[in-house]
Order: sequence, then structure tokens, then C-alpha cells
Amino acid sequence: MTLSAMRALLSLAALSALALPINVQAEAWQVSIDEQNGLPVVTQGGGPVMSAKFDFWAQDWSWTGFQTALSVDAPARYTLQGQNKDLDFELKAAITQVQPQTLAWDFDLDAHSRQRDVIGGGMVFQFDPAQIAGPMGAPQLLAGNRGWSWGGAEQGRRVEMRFDPPLAKVYFERGNPSELRAFFYKDDIAPGKQQLKATLNVTGDIALAPTPTERFGLVDPKTWPLDQLDWRTSPVDLSFLNAQQKPAGKHGFVKASGEQLVFEDSTPVRFWGTNLSAYALFKSPDEEIVQQAKRLSALGFNLVRLHHHDSPWVSPNVFGDGTLVRNTQQVDAESMRKLDLWIKALKDEGIYIWLDLHVQRALTTQDGIDDFGELAKGEARVDLKGYAYVNASIQQAMKRFATQYLGHVNPLTGLAYKDDPAIAAILLTNENDITQHYGNALLPDKDVPRHSQRYMAAAKAFASQHDLPADLTWRAWQPGPSKLFLNDLEQRFNADMIAHLRALGVRVPIATTSTWGGNGLSALPALTVGDVIDAHSYGASGQLEKNPLTSDGLIDWLAAAQVVGKPLTVSEWNAEPFPLPDRHSLPLYIAGTASHQGWDAMLQYAYSQQAFNPGWRTADNWHAYNDPALLATLPAAALMYRRGDVQPASTHYVFAPSPDTLFNQEITPRTSALLRTAVGLGQLQIALPATPELQWLKPAAIADGATVLHDPAQALLPADATESVSDTGELKRNWQSGLYTIDTPLTQAVTGWLGGRTITLADVQVQASTPYASVAVQSLDGVVLGQSRSMLVSLGTRAVPQPEQNTRFHVEPLKAELSIKAPAGLKLFARDAQAQLKPLPASYRDGRYHIILDGTYMSNWLFLK
Repeated sequence: MTLSAMRALLSLAALSALALPINVQAEAWQVSIDEQNGLPVVTQGGGPVMSAKFDFWAQDWSWTGFQTALSVDAPARYTLQGQNKDLDFELKAAITQVQPQTLAWDFDLDAHSRQRDVIGGGMVFQFDPAQIAGPMGAPQLLAGNRGWSWGGAEQGRRVEMRFDPPLAKVYFERGNPSELRAFFYKDDIAPGKQQLKATLNVTGDIALAPTPTERFGLVDPKTWPLDQLDWRTSPVDLSFLNAQQKPAGKHGFVKASGEQLVFEDSTPVRFWGTNLSAYALFKSPDEEIVQQAKRLSALGFNLVRLHHHDSPWVSPNVFGDGTLVRNTQQVDAESMRKLDLWIKALKDEGIYIWLDLHVQRALTTQDGIDDFGELAKGEARVDLKGYAYVNASIQQAMKRFATQYLGHVNPLTGLAYKDDPAIAAILLTNENDITQHYGNALLPDKDVPRHSQRYMAAAKAFASQHDLPADLTWRAWQPGPSKLFLNDLEQRFNADMIAHLRALGVRVPIATTSTWGGNGLSALPALTVGDVIDAHSYGASGQLEKNPLTSDGLIDWLAAAQVVGKPLTVSEWNAEPFPLPDRHSLPLYIAGTASHQGWDAMLQYAYSQQAFNPGWRTADNWHAYNDPALLATLPAAALMYRRGDVQPASTHYVFAPSPDTLFNQEITPRTSALLRTAVGLGQLQIALPATPELQWLKPAAIADGATVLHDPAQALLPADATESVSDTGELKRNWQSGLYTIDTPLTQAVTGWLGGRTITLADVQVQASTPYASVAVQSLDGVVLGQSRSMLVSLGTRAVPQPEQNTRFHVEPLKAELSIKAPAGLKLFARDAQAQLKPLPASYRDGRYHIILDGTYMSNWLFLK
């Protein structure tokens, strides 16, 4: 029997027999195999508390790449392949569940040549510091390099990883109990083969859980039909949402008014957007630019961010051909022509544009940068992130670019970018904060002495001015006085850059940089210098199953950036690694939450980073335009969000930390139950405190009637909660069952683990046998469901790309029965690959249409009209 045939015969019952439940409880402790590297991951409430990875180093801690691939051979049976080309060895492991709470790895290592004086490497285990400080305590080493254990009798649960024979070395990194290293090799690697066994035993309330592949069903995706997407046209037409905006800018410039974005004529606006990035900007044929603008409008977008225009890995970029350009002091005429065409084409379709002034610009030896040599360290180019805050010549280079870029007159519109009301917002610098990320680049041990000297002098002056301990103020990696200083240093840069833009005549909202990559709340003050707060967040699989009492999700990181008195924009959201099987859930979850919270602009990342060239396409996380999983629900999300189908929250929670709370501890969604639990109930906002050391920080007034909270550890849900329901009653997320529902007069949707359940909404009922899916039913004529005579039914399932170039996707057909309340006389259609409407059967009885999807026909979009 072939592997594909064997997988097709496997059933969910077989998994249950092996103690790997499909619908696991999200609040429970679980251990499973990471499908990226074949190592164990321990979770609590859907969030990791112990994770593992492979790391290997050559001489002098030179990191080496280690490629891994995991295959699921059968329930609870896996094969891992790994290769390290730099150290010339291969790894193979057979992984099995040998007991209800025991996993075993049989490792085969094969070194092809001798490697001398290397650091070595193996597995790195990372433990949640909160668990170490709390119930589990610190991990303990087993004697004789035989492994480690975590927890014990007092905790009621225990995890033990044991190796036989003993490893070369097992130790804590620099005495840090949250990172433990278990080395296969150290010092020398002798040629030849060796075998070892690793055994993971768990006790107490920790259950073995299946991998995502097992939970979603062990089937061969090649048996699924190919997608029906035409990348040049849209399967749905929501361009009517932009009809009153053509051309973009007709209502005047966008501006921030309190916590809202409005046009000059006071018309409120809500943006549903995406990103056009890199090669899509500069290598797309002119005719495809015009065509994609029409498609973007039909998909429901009304804002597009132009991103990675300056990045050195993109050639040509805004400065021209990377092989010819010797400096970044002049923009390239042909590159600007392409941007002009994008802006004109988007504007004609009623789509607004977000411009970044800096993403990843690489300064060169001929850019006239002071102390360039210490930054470049012999290289011809250097990234400016972090250094710009203490180097006046870099700041001047950024201002010169802003003058050229925003002063450029688009011959197709007759307007300079700064004067075009179709430009909705501007970002100063992408993911470039010093409050957490790039302050460390300026420290004395980073071998950039002139930059460190400026940084240390500024820190000393700030400490002296505000009577702070000088030895703590410069320590960028620590909470405390350093966070005050770093906010002040970042604010000075922001205020100077914004003043320059306003002097140029820029009128639209300006974002400084974004909260991203684990920024704590102490990073927010410097961002308030801008007109909006911008946020980025990327999640992993299983967002619907994150228990907010214990675990953070990508939604929580966005919510933690909503500051009282400021609009919130999200210029990047997505999930990784690609292709996550549940990614079709995200647009509905994001749009529902954003509507309820009152967020102002939501931009998916990205519509495309590759050029729109006929006959050449690839699939990855940055190309939503040809991904049927994301496109299955992105239009539904756009319609719901832009039309305002979900009511805004009526309850307002305001977290108002004192300066001591905000700056002297790490407060993030990972550490704060308050931030995680408030979001599913009412609106969450952050009230930044008046702070004597930051006189420029101007807190906004908290609205009357808001519930003001001060303890970041306070949970707003009972300890045994399994779901959260919005104060409006329209949104519900049950993390125990992994379901998210939206129930409004115009949009009714469910996404998550539908298989084997009956989900009943006001006018829609779904019974599915496909384990995980999304179903959204929406009125297209603006008449409430139950009475509407034109409806869009969006269906999301797994989509797996073919491995070859010019790829299409295999899409899982949904097996379900839908019941939709509606007037008699309607017919059901699907749009096929040729954009033709294909009639489908639907019976009508008792005032409802009954649609049976038996898996023989696949379409992500149905029309009942």
C-alpha cells in the first residue's frame, strides 16, 4: 500500500486510540511535536511554555545553518531529516509515541568529515521565565549529561528529557535557567555514525497532543482539486465599496481627529488594506499595474501600503539598479515612474496609499555618513536602524530622501506626493525603535565607539537632568530609568523628523515607527509623538485556541497598542510559517475584533512581494494575491469591516499604569492577563501617565464611564472560563473548542474546528464533517439576512501549494450542510475558473435554503441570489 493510500485510510478514531485527541482542551497542559524541527513543545492554554530548536556553531561561535524536514508517517509516528552543510553532517530520527505519556526519538548522526576546534551544538530548550518563577520552578540537570527535568511532585506535573548514551554536554546558557543546551557534538566532530535515544516522559496533567497535520486530517493534498483562482481578476466584486471614493482624495486629506480617522470634510473613514512590496512595485508590467489596482478594489481593499521600496535586496529599488548605484542620494527616474503609475491606478479605483519613508535603506560609503567605517566594518553598505538616533548625518540623509520622495511630482496626477490627498498616511521608519530593539546596538560593547560615545553622553545628560542613577540610565536592555531615557531620545528624533515633514507641506497623519516584535508598553510613549499609533503582529497556528488566562495571541499585541486619544493603525498582520493550515481564519478574526475595538486601519502583509508577470508565480507568506486560503475570507472580512457590520464595544476598559508600573517592569500581552482578557469583552485602551521626566508626553483624557484598571495581572475572566463573548453579544470565541463566531444582521460567520458540530447562528446553520473550516454568509444588497435576496457565501479550507514554480494550490473541498434563512425564489451559483457562474443545487423548505457540499465540487465563493 502506498503512503498516500495509507494516509487516506487513517481515521480520527485511530488517533483517539493512541491517546492523541483531535479537539484538545486549550487550557490544558500539552506536549506535541513541532512540525518545523521535530522537537518537543510544551504548551499551556495554547501558548508555549517550553520550546526547542537545533543550533550548531563552528569555530568562535560562528553560527551554522541546520535544515530540517519532518514527515508525519502515521498517527504518533514521525520521521525527521536534518542536514548541516557547514559542519558536514546529517541527522535522521524516528519519533514515536511509545506510551500514553512518553515520546521517543531514535537519532542517527552521520558526520562525513572531521571538524576540529568547533563549538559544536545540538538542541536548545527554552523555558518560560514566568513558569520558572511560578509553579514549575527552574529546570534541573540530570547527572552525567543525561538530560534534564522540569517540575516535580510539588507542582503536580513533571517533564523529563533523558538521553542514552549521555550527550557530549548538557548545561545552562550563562547560568540562565530559562535556556538549556544539550550538545551532540563539542570541540571536535569525528567522522562516522553514532546513534542515541532521547525519551520524553511527562506526568501529571500533561497530555500528548497531535501535530496540526494529524488534527487537520492525514490526507494527501494531491487528491484535492486545484484552485480556481485567476490572479488577474477577482472571484467577488466588492468595488461598490469604493464607488463613492473615486478618485481617492475627493473628500480631502485624511486627518486624525481624536481617536478616529476622518477626511477633511469630516467624513469618517475606516481602511481595510494590504501591502504592495519589493519587486511588485518595480518589475510589474504597466498594464498589470492597472489590472491589479482594479482587482484590489474588487477584493474590497481601500488602502495599499508601498513597502520595501528602498531595501537593498530589491533591485531595482527606488534608487535604481543595485549593481550600478553607488549611493542613495538620488531617486531613480524609472523606479519613480512605476510608483507614479501605481499611485495613479490605485487612486482611480478609490484606493488610498500609505507611504513609508524608510524600510531597510542601506547607506553606502558615498553617502557622506559620519563615522561610517565603524558601522560598516569593512562592508560597502550599512543598515541605519538604531544608529539614526545618535548620528546627525544619517538624520540629514533621511530628510533629504523625504524631501525628494514627497516633493516628487507625479505627472499622471499633476501633484507632488505631499500634495496628493490620495496619500493617506506616512511612516517615518519601519520597525526601528530603540526602546527595545535597536538601543542595544549603541551600547559600549558593540564596537561602534563614536556612536556609543554619543549615546552614553546623552544618557548621562538625561540622568543628570532628572536625578536618575547614571549607571542604570544607559542600560537599554533593562526596565527602569533606561526606558525613560530611550523614549526621550526616540521622541527627539521623531519630533525633528515630523517638523521637517510639516515644513515640507505634509498634511496627512504621520506614524513614527511601529510597536512590533515583542515591544512592551514602555515603548508606547515615544510613538505618541505621531498622529497615529501603528502596530505590527504576526501569529502562529492555533490563534482561536489561545486561552487568554494563560496565553497571548497576535490579536492581544495589536490591542496593547491602542492608546487613549490616538487612532490605531495596523500596517502589518499575518501568521507564519507558511502555509499554516488555519490561515483562512485570520481575516474574519482580525476584522471582527478590529470592528469591535474601533481600530482605524488594518493592512494585511502582503498582497505581493513578487512582480505580476504572466506565467511566473510562486507561493509564500508574502503573496496573498494567489493564495486561495487567504482570499477565501479576505473579501468577507473587508465587507464586514468596512460596512460596519459588527457593532463597536459599549464597554471600555482602560489600563492606566503609573510611571513606576509602566517603566520599571516588562508589561506585554505575554506577561499581562489584563491585556489578554479585556479584548474579548469590551474595548481595551492604554492610558499613558503624566511622567515628570517626559514633559512632552501629553496624556489624553479618559472617557467618562470607562472602567479604569491599574493591575496588569488582573484577569477579567473567571479562572474556569472557556470562552469570551463581546459586550455586544455579536462575537464569541471558545478556545476550548477552537471556534469563533460572528452573528450580526448583515454578516454571520463561524471559523475553527467545525467538524462533527452543529453551529447555529441567527439565520445560518452549519454542520460540517471537514475538521477545520470557515463559513461566512453575508448580505450583498444591504438587507438583513433572512430577508436579503443577494448573498455571498465564503468558504475557507486548507490550501497547499504545489511544490513546483508557477504554482497553483490544492484546495480541500468542504464537506458540510448549510442552512440559510432567506426569501423563496433564489438560486445558488459558484464562480468557476473562467469567471462564469455555475449553477449549483439547493433545496428550499421551511423558509430556508439547504445546501449540501459533499466534497465533489470545490469553490471558495458561492452566491445565493
